[in-house]
Amino acid sequence: MFESLSDKLDITFKKLRGQGRLTEDNVKDALREVRLTLLEADVNFLVVKQFVKAVRERAMGSEVLESLTPAQQFVKIVNEEMVALMGGSSVGLDLNAAPPVVVMMVGLQGSGKTTSSGKLALSLKKSKRKPLLVPVDVYRPAAIDQLQSLGRQIDIPVFPSEINQDPVKISRLALEMAKQQGHDTVIIDTAGRLQIDEKLMAELEKIKAAVKVHEILLVADAMTGQEAVNIAKTFNDTLDITGVVLTKLDGDARGGAALSIKAVTGKPIKFVGEGEKLSALDIFYPDRMASRILGMGDMLTLIEKAQDGVDQKKAEELARKLRKNEFSLDDFRSQLKQIKKLGSIGGIMKMIPGMGKLKDKIGDEAIDEKELIRTEAIINSMTDKERHDHRLINGSRRKRIAKGSGTTVQDVNRLLKNFLEMKKMMKKFNKMGPKGLKRMMGQLS
Repeated sequence: MFESLSDKLDITFKKLRGQGRLTEDNVKDALREVRLTLLEADVNFLVVKQFVKAVRERAMGSEVLESLTPAQQFVKIVNEEMVALMGGSSVGLDLNAAPPVVVMMVGLQGSGKTTSSGKLALSLKKSKRKPLLVPVDVYRPAAIDQLQSLGRQIDIPVFPSEINQDPVKISRLALEMAKQQGHDTVIIDTAGRLQIDEKLMAELEKIKAAVKVHEILLVADAMTGQEAVNIAKTFNDTLDITGVVLTKLDGDARGGAALSIKAVTGKPIKFVGEGEKLSALDIFYPDRMASRILGMGDMLTLIEKAQDGVDQKKAEELARKLRKNEFSLDDFRSQLKQIKKLGSIGGIMKMIPGMGKLKDKIGDEAIDEKELIRTEAIINSMTDKERHDHRLINGSRRKRIAKGSGTTVQDVNRLLKNFLEMKKMMKKFNKMGPKGLKRMMGQLS
């Protein structure tokens, strides 16, 4: 989402490199570029004006630290002001009220409200809470069916709403059901419209008053850019929202919504959706987002994704096999599945400092996500014996495996060749020991 913004800011910062100190002239030139870049990224005009003013005041009045170059000093100031612009720190749900805590999801039609309701429910379930999903969009039967389907997928109960019921009455009945059945959180998926209208807002105000809502989360589509900010302002003026869920952050939007919403509404972005999977809902961290925008990566989020997606016992067993050079094609397949849980390869690279630029240089065609699918299909077409002992795979077996996986014999040969090369490399690592490995990493860096 932020690739264009990141690239243009990087060009601006490069112009400062090699200069001895921050002067009025070079700061002025850099800020002009930053201003244009942010406006092109669809950041609110008044927000850009305030941001540039804050950076200018700090840059002109600051001494360059001995440990930093002028360019690094400027990036440091931009980074800190960007973090402040997006709220400073993460803000989660306020779940301290007496249960059941009521969370109302609001937003326009197509923003991802129903899916976000399911994602939030799953996230709360992982935190040992007992959520109840409540569909009150009686104007679109498909919305009720969709939430019921999501509930079945994540094993979370859904209130049995019907299209002939009043949304306010559904909300009251659902709250009573939650109290009786011991649910500590109620997530109300409200109706949306193609655009904001008085009837929609009046209905949302009635639900808010009827069930004493604790959290009102606006679900906004990041792809709509500045329009998402205008929608957030309107909903906030009417309902006094408590936060925003920004969806489709993995799309090709320019990033203006993420940088503008907090400054315009005064309400924080609490969650971001990055992907179709129901697990793809993350807490919004302004400092991490600023790091990603400025091309510094986001290792903390990557580590959290790994901790959530990687089986610790399998990881320890794999480490043991690597030490003893017992790594098989079956283990290789298990690792592919673990990697796929973390998201796309390109997305993972963007989170590693410096790797985002490498991805841009080698191009998307070099990171073929389909290759992982092909590799897994080839290994799935092998027998258990073949997966545990690759030496059994002769010419006729390779033909059978290729036919079963919908690939070619050349694809099978390439996989086996890469697997053997990887085993050789692992054997070398084991022989090196910690000192040899450290020396080799030093040479690489």
